[in-house]
Amino acid sequence: MWFKNLQLYRFTKPFDLDAEALADALDAHRFRPCGSQDMMTMGFVPALGDALVHSAHGYQLLSLKKEERILPGAVIREWVENKADEIAQREARKVGRKERANLKDEAILALMPRAFTRSGITRAYISPDGWLVVDAGSAKRAEDFMSKLREAVGSLPVLPLQVAAAPSAVMTAWLKGEEAVPEDFLVGEETELIDPAEDGGIVRCRRQDLAAEEIQGHLAAGKQVVKLALSWNEAMNFVLTNEPSVKRLRFTDLVQEQMAYLDGADAQALFDGQFALMTLELSRLLPRLVEVLGGEAQAA
Repeated sequence: MWFKNLQLYRFTKPFDLDAEALADALDAHRFRPCGSQDMMTMGFVPALGDALVHSAHGYQLLSLKKEERILPGAVIREWVENKADEIAQREARKVGRKERANLKDEAILALMPRAFTRSGITRAYISPDGWLVVDAGSAKRAEDFMSKLREAVGSLPVLPLQVAAAPSAVMTAWLKGEEAVPEDFLVGEETELIDPAEDGGIVRCRRQDLAAEEIQGHLAAGKQVVKLALSWNEAMNFVLTNEPSVKRLRFTDLVQEQMAYLDGADAQALFDGQFALMTLELSRLLPRLVEVLGGEAQAA
């Protein structure tokens, strides 16, 4: 259940659908598998049990399933070449570019029903204090989720989290020692630095003492921090990015030990307990992240 990545969005207006009304809206947009001529399908699946929306303490959990057909370009090219060779030999002529483009379309139609499929689930939750948090490693995947949700509910007034201070500037100041790292945060051993100049260099470090002379030299030369490993309050370890977003989130044993009372519980009870605990901890982390990044930016 634990989210691994956080793409962060803020509602610009209150989201006034309760779990029942939201589930009703999602019902017409349930997932269906790819048909013989579908390259991709996407729809909502039960978040827990049979319910399309799982609600706990005002937090609403949603799950979106995406299925797509795997049709490698090399397979299509081989099909086109074989057909083009057949035409060339049969009609004693060269197959032109436009005809090859038509053959490519024919190849996709012919091969699609036999193509394997792969699927994945993207989860997100809506919080009572105006957050939409999507467990996605990229903004594109989160946008896919929001596009489908917007299609279901008609309107989704959210914007990416905007903070007053540039996260890159804050993280750079921490590593350079120009600003003290807040007491409830600890800097880890991973960072990514970029040179802001066009085509500037990129330095990625793991298992590295970030106070070392080598790293400080890169910072002195003008490189900026765009990713930084952090621990917060002995509860979570993660990588903060300059978007800002959270990558590779991991809840510590100290947090997960709070689930001990569910030892031996069934899968649904465990899932529900994890969701409740996760959202509780994130309800503490997210405002704190916003605070150390200068607060939320005021809309223009």
